[in-house]
Amino acid sequence: MPENKKDLIEFWFDPACPWCWLTSRWILEVEKVRDVEVKFHVMSLYVLNEGREGLSDFYRELMPKTLPAVRVVEAARQKLGEDVVSPLYTALGSRIHQPRPEDAERPDQRELVPAALAEAGLPAELAEAAVEDPFGSGPYDEAIRASHHAGMDKVGPDVGTPTIHINGVAFFGPVISRVPKGEEAGKLWDGALALSNYPYFYELKRTRTEGPQLAL
Repeated sequence: MPENKKDLIEFWFDPACPWCWLTSRWILEVEKVRDVEVKFHVMSLYVLNEGREGLSDFYRELMPKTLPAVRVVEAARQKLGEDVVSPLYTALGSRIHQPRPEDAERPDQRELVPAALAEAGLPAELAEAAVEDPFGSGPYDEAIRASHHAGMDKVGPDVGTPTIHINGVAFFGPVISRVPKGEEAGKLWDGALALSNYPYFYELKRTRTEGPQLAL
């Protein structure tokens, strides 16, 4: 009898995105209760919003500040392999998305990188990739752009993060404001898997009634 093939979840993330962070934590819960294989890949909010009209001044100023973390992740992947991506994302994301007072400023990603690398057991010199230099000038930017398009182009225009591919079928979402645990996480996955298996499914959406609840 052939072995049951694991469902493949490919997850594209920018460490800066809180919605992406919550969905990624759900995916790791799914990994505990379902027979799945999870692969994490970088995308870039900066690349996603290049040339977009109508961005607020706040968002336009924010985009370059998202580059340090994603550059460090890509540097680690190139130097040490795919297995370091998930633990480094966890170490970075837990620092970027720690609940903060409403009036607190966003943390500077460059200040968070050394501790995240130490937690993940990775070389401290990878922090050298954490720069806000113009995109396209860094040694990892071409690879980041390629990874971004590998994940996002299959979904189509006018979407953001989180983006996942389920056995090669690409979706924006699911967008969740709280992370389900245990079998609840598994049941949500079962629904996503069922939708991905129907070739004519495209969209399911409702208005959000709360922001991301980041206290995991």
